[in-house]
Amino acid sequence: MIPVLSRRALGRATLARQLLLDRVGRPVDEVLEHLVGLQAQVPLVPHLALWDRLAGYDPGELDRLMTSRRVVRTQLMRTTIHTVTAADALALRPLLQPVLNRTFASTSWGQRLRGQDVGAVVAEAAGLLAERPLGRAALQRELALRHPGLDAEAVAFGVSYWVPWVQPPPRGLWGASGAAVMTTVDAELGPSTGAPMTPEDLVHRYLTAFGPATVRDVQVWCGLTRLREVVERLGPRLRRFRGEDGAALVDVPGGPLPDPDTPAPVRFLAEYDNALLSYADRSRVVEEGDHVLLQGGSGGWTGTVLVDGRMRATWAARRDGDTTVLTVRPSVPLPAADRTDVAGEGGRLLEFLAPGRLHDVRLLDSR
Repeated sequence: MIPVLSRRALGRATLARQLLLDRVGRPVDEVLEHLVGLQAQVPLVPHLALWDRLAGYDPGELDRLMTSRRVVRTQLMRTTIHTVTAADALALRPLLQPVLNRTFASTSWGQRLRGQDVGAVVAEAAGLLAERPLGRAALQRELALRHPGLDAEAVAFGVSYWVPWVQPPPRGLWGASGAAVMTTVDAELGPSTGAPMTPEDLVHRYLTAFGPATVRDVQVWCGLTRLREVVERLGPRLRRFRGEDGAALVDVPGGPLPDPDTPAPVRFLAEYDNALLSYADRSRVVEEGDHVLLQGGSGGWTGTVLVDGRMRATWAARRDGDTTVLTVRPSVPLPAADRTDVAGEGGRLLEFLAPGRLHDVRLLDSR
């Protein structure tokens, strides 16, 4: 008899594995390895994601890891930018390259280059990025100067999918800011001396950080297809469950499965948090009919609020004179005790975002 897990049980498992049930005292690079990186297309989001997960998080720790090249910003799962350890950047990129190739081919720039042999120009562009970091627009201008008549815009976009790159600091640092420029992975980290990650390893890493989950969940997270074959090859090395909707779930042996009634603290998640976006079926965290707001910004100043493990509100912080104001907009009526908890965690968030300033937490009524 295959055990059945309710949505609430799956939600608690996600919170436990995402380190959102209890803040932990672990090194940042170890946490990044466990989580298989953090969404990072909004530059400062990883800092807030780590604040949600680590007791006494110091942004300087991630900054130091990035400036020492032990952690990098690079394009990986779902072709989006992630903050990952250097080791994972080197191991993941070869496995995920087909996803980037497929995605670029479907773009308008990919269509414009269909049937053209631009390999020599791409190699030249990679050499330019290795010499000095360039933004995509600057790379396009350089290629246009060197190759009149070339569709330099399409090639520059192609390079950003075909050539493994990183965005070097100060981009993504808490204590500084910088333009979105690219240099090659080899120039930043040196050639990889390890083996690429296997599909089996990738599935295991995902389930450790996000399971139990369906094969479709894994595929949505990473962008790869045909992972059902991988799961079948793993066979007895995985646990099997059913969701309350009958969906087939797989998991790593020994993965935490907290009691569904385990208390879940309020968490202020940033845009694009792993816990919200890494599933085909987000109902373990997101209410049916609700949606995940993906608001842009500098990162760490807008997002969603988990109450009792469910997305129940959105939040946004802004500076207003000498005061930093945090506005919370619930999507459902919150009991008085939950409102107190939201206000308390909101105050702690403001201490992290804007230390030394006046703070004002405004908890609105549900819309």
